[in-house]
Amino acid sequence: MEGINKKNKKIGIIGAGISGLLACKYALSKGYTPLVFESQSTIGGVWTTPLETTLLQTPRELFQFSDFPWPAEVTEDFPIHYQVMGYIRSYADRFRLIEHVRFNSKVVQIEYRAAAGGEEEMEGWHYWGGSGEAFGPSGNWELTVEDTVSHTTEVHEVDFVILAIGRFSDVVHSMDYAAMDFGSAAAFVKGRRVAIVGFQKSALDIAAECSAANGAALPCTVVYRTEHWNVPAYMPWGVPLALLYLNRFSEFLLHKPGEGPLQSLLSTALYPVRLGISKFVESYIRWKHPLAKFGMVPKHNFLQQISSCLISTVPKKFYDRVEEGSIKLQKSQNIAFCSEGILLDGESSPLEMDLVIFATGFRGDVKLRKIFKSPRFAKCIAGQDDASVPLYRQCIHPRIPQLAVLGFSESVSNLYTSEIRCRWLFELLDGTFKLPSIKEMEKDIEDWDSFMKRYSGKYYRRSCIGALHIWYNDQLCKDMGWNPRRKKGFFAELFEPYGPLDYASP
Repeated sequence: MEGINKKNKKIGIIGAGISGLLACKYALSKGYTPLVFESQSTIGGVWTTPLETTLLQTPRELFQFSDFPWPAEVTEDFPIHYQVMGYIRSYADRFRLIEHVRFNSKVVQIEYRAAAGGEEEMEGWHYWGGSGEAFGPSGNWELTVEDTVSHTTEVHEVDFVILAIGRFSDVVHSMDYAAMDFGSAAAFVKGRRVAIVGFQKSALDIAAECSAANGAALPCTVVYRTEHWNVPAYMPWGVPLALLYLNRFSEFLLHKPGEGPLQSLLSTALYPVRLGISKFVESYIRWKHPLAKFGMVPKHNFLQQISSCLISTVPKKFYDRVEEGSIKLQKSQNIAFCSEGILLDGESSPLEMDLVIFATGFRGDVKLRKIFKSPRFAKCIAGQDDASVPLYRQCIHPRIPQLAVLGFSESVSNLYTSEIRCRWLFELLDGTFKLPSIKEMEKDIEDWDSFMKRYSGKYYRRSCIGALHIWYNDQLCKDMGWNPRRKKGFFAELFEPYGPLDYASP
């Protein structure tokens, strides 16, 4: 962007998890001045408070920075939490990111200060920010930051804001449990009748830990609404899951946002193949786990599971513990509390409980709303309840200037996706390309919303691009002027899985 002194441009980055660190790294590489605000006393985001048994849910080769490989001593396909945290810290040290992070600094509010016209003028804009450029003459942002130790506040002015606060809510009881040290967590559940509400990774891990602490004498009850295809491994019947869902051929089977008539016809014709792959994976899961025995066979197919970014592995011997009685599975659409414990659907009397832990998912859109001072922006950012969060390229809200969101939309590997989004964002800030008109961006958002509703079902609000991550990356590459075809040879391009290293260089 000619005529712009980058060193005078301050980029306010809220959050020092993986997305925030990546944003800081690419801001520095482009010559900007990043100010990273982190409410905790360390980097790492959700990896700062893992459960004792937490493993990486994504195969290691998919969860890596494109220019910083895992250390040679880490050989596990699914490293344990302290190895993941060590890898993140090493990355931050390698690129000297820590010196740009202000710890114990919680951004409680952001306010856009328009140069003239205010929000009324914005309604008439045809392009993002009025001009379509990241640093227009329209204004800047004021960030109100609270020191979580001294409880004092100060205001910082920045030219651009990156919200890297993820999608994880601050008020989730499973996160309170995870925040305890391992000894305290074990003591907390020891000798208590525990119910865990939820059936995704956190719920299953906590249930396994409760089972280990109390055994069948005081079984842990897992209360769930919906059965899920939780995978025992990423090699169904010896075939890597990446060969089935993470290459271009797998994406030919799906209808895509912005596809042409020939692509649409091909996807329709290949529907039996798509269905067959789902059945192939489901048969393996049913073979490895006694789902039918415990009434746990999902009513949806595996494609919806991966399209919703709800893939998680089951802790070792989980169903053995169900078999022995140290874990009980209870389906209920509703839960109510009473003096004796909890009331569930179909039960004539309460289940006596000493402790209930909620691990029911996260409402990241609530965090996005709360951070804006402007009611208009708060309403815009989260969109309608019957639509996915309205972000162009899963980063930019067309009607909120000089701001981007990173780490909200999910994929099969969030690190991998966050990195290419950061590269796209800073090419945008550099003026390598301009965004289309607001109307064109909103049309593209509608197309992606339709895709998510078609394949993710009721989980469309998760904004998952897991089943179309190559198609999505293609759009980013084209914007940046990169060749979207990253493989060598026709068959490699069609059948080899894509990963972070494929995007290591333009």
